[in-house]
Amino acid sequence: MIASKPPVSGLLASESPGDNSPAQGVGELSRALKRTVEDRFGHVRVRGEISGWKRAASGHCYFTLKDEDACIDAVLWKGQAGRLAFAPEDGAEVIASGKVTTYPGRSKYQIVVNSMELAGEGALMALLEKRKAALKGEGLFDKARKKPLPYLPRVIGVVTSPTGAVIRDILHRLEDRCPSHVILWPVPVQGETAAAQVAAAIRGFDALDGSGPVPRPDLLIVARGGGSIEDLWAFNEEVVVRAAADCSIPLISAVGHETDVTLIDHAADKRAPTPTAAAEMAVPVLAELKGWLGELDRRMNERMARTLRERGERVAGLAERLPTARRLTDLPQRRLAEAARGLRSGLVMQAQAAAARLSAVASRQQPAVLDRRVVAGQERVTAAGERLANGLREGARRGQARLDQQGERALAGLRQHYRREEARSRSILARLRPEPIERRLDDLSQRLDAAWSMARLAHPDGPLERGFVRVMAGDDVVTGVEVARRAGTLDLVFHDGRLAVVPAGEGAPPARRPVAKRARKPYLAPDQGGLFDARDDNGD
Repeated sequence: MIASKPPVSGLLASESPGDNSPAQGVGELSRALKRTVEDRFGHVRVRGEISGWKRAASGHCYFTLKDEDACIDAVLWKGQAGRLAFAPEDGAEVIASGKVTTYPGRSKYQIVVNSMELAGEGALMALLEKRKAALKGEGLFDKARKKPLPYLPRVIGVVTSPTGAVIRDILHRLEDRCPSHVILWPVPVQGETAAAQVAAAIRGFDALDGSGPVPRPDLLIVARGGGSIEDLWAFNEEVVVRAAADCSIPLISAVGHETDVTLIDHAADKRAPTPTAAAEMAVPVLAELKGWLGELDRRMNERMARTLRERGERVAGLAERLPTARRLTDLPQRRLAEAARGLRSGLVMQAQAAAARLSAVASRQQPAVLDRRVVAGQERVTAAGERLANGLREGARRGQARLDQQGERALAGLRQHYRREEARSRSILARLRPEPIERRLDDLSQRLDAAWSMARLAHPDGPLERGFVRVMAGDDVVTGVEVARRAGTLDLVFHDGRLAVVPAGEGAPPARRPVAKRARKPYLAPDQGGLFDARDDNGD
């Protein structure tokens, strides 16, 4: 059994007693280095450019700070990352505050960042200009995308902090100018999460359709009070700018004071220098609006009264130039009276002309004339028959001579020809008999009787046979009471004579005087003979 030597405290087994620099373990050296570094660099401020920025699922952030000479790894724990005033990104120049520590497992050192800020206003402005140029290149700031603000919005949506003075200023200003329905979407306006929540609020308002309990706003106001560029940095974030540019509701940006300009101001439809000014842009002054409406109402009433007065004067002038009813009816009445007088004389003339034409037709159609025409026709038919018979006999003689000359062979043909000629002659004689003429005369006689009957019916004395009376004042027919009263004496014409009467006043018995009875005779037109007077064909 071999006995082992007891180990020397603090020395490795291979070391021998009496060495001046005893060896240390790796872990012991790493821990010593860690203590030394943390004690020596317990609080540092490092300025550099962010590179390789990455946020882990746990919320911790890992990145590298570098400059032109060196680089150092950095870590930002979740708690500190939520308190940043801006969203870090690659290329941003920052000042990181924290402590330097080592990671013994990989012999690496890093800085644990407690806080971080952008490295001066110049760096922030450079980053702002870079982002502004990129977004402008996409057309998010074009004037063609701007929407007009509604004149009198019913519902106004406000995106701001619920505890700041901004919302109170907006509400007070709206109350003073024109009370409106305001919907507040509370958001933080500073810090790392502010940009995401502001963008979510804008998109949330835009997603409302008005069918639920929350009405859809007619106008949005995104507001924040004044501050440094770091405090306002959330409104320079790309997510906020894109949400404002995509919003279909007209949007007013009121971030900071009049000199503060953020990227949301370029994407909004209207920029207000202050939140109070945004409230003034949103609604008109109610008192001014009422005064304006009152002025419009007054001007409208004055214009209406002036128009009615002018048109009334114009109508009165036109009415004075219009003719009276008597002037309008005088000329038609005179024309009517003249037409009535002409109608009476015209009817008389038409009746006389019709009677003359009827008499002429009747005279031409007298039976004696027709008889003479029939006799003349019969004589012409007889003469034609005799001439035809003579011709036939002459032809027969010539045929007999030819038969004698040509012989027995042509005799049969001549006989047939003779028979045909005889049959044709008999047919002609049959058509020339007087029966058709007699039928024509009978038809004309019947038509003449019918015309004579119509003439008797049209005679003005025809109604007297049926009990009518014609009232005459001299040679004029009386058709009215006034004419009868003005006449001295009236004649009542009956079918068997005349009776003279004197018109009397109302209630007085009419005066009568006997009138000799005259024999009735048929009416004949002047110079018209009897219907059956003998006249020749020429009317002589």
